[in-house]
Amino acid sequence: MYYTYMLICRGGSIYTGYTADLQRRIREHSGESAQGAKYTRSHPPERLAAAWQTAEKASACRLEYYIKQLTKKQKLRLIADGDLSAFGEKINAGDYSPADISQINAALHVKDSPLGCSAVNDILCCRD
Repeated sequence: MYYTYMLICRGGSIYTGYTADLQRRIREHSGESAQGAKYTRSHPPERLAAAWQTAEKASACRLEYYIKQLTKKQKLRLIADGDLSAFGEKINAGDYSPADISQINAALHVKDSPLGCSAVNDILCCRD
């Protein structure tokens, strides 16, 4: 199983990546080892905002690529609704299923919700 994931980092930035072991990768990003991405060393993750699982590594990489092409507003909307159908024919949305992020966020000592619904709505309405 492979995962494509989105982290909310310090300062409100969004980091997107893929991995075969989501819990291990989040621990690495959180500073438990030197294996975390250079970006998350200077922008530590605050919470795992969203994650999708798929059977194929190529599918996880493809989703990561298309998420990285989105604007911040579009990424926040994706976090809020999790709807991959907006990518149209670029990906086969049926290849992906939402991953349970509550256990991982519990390990990071954060709330299940990536952002409160009102916070997401405020960002979507007020920022580009």
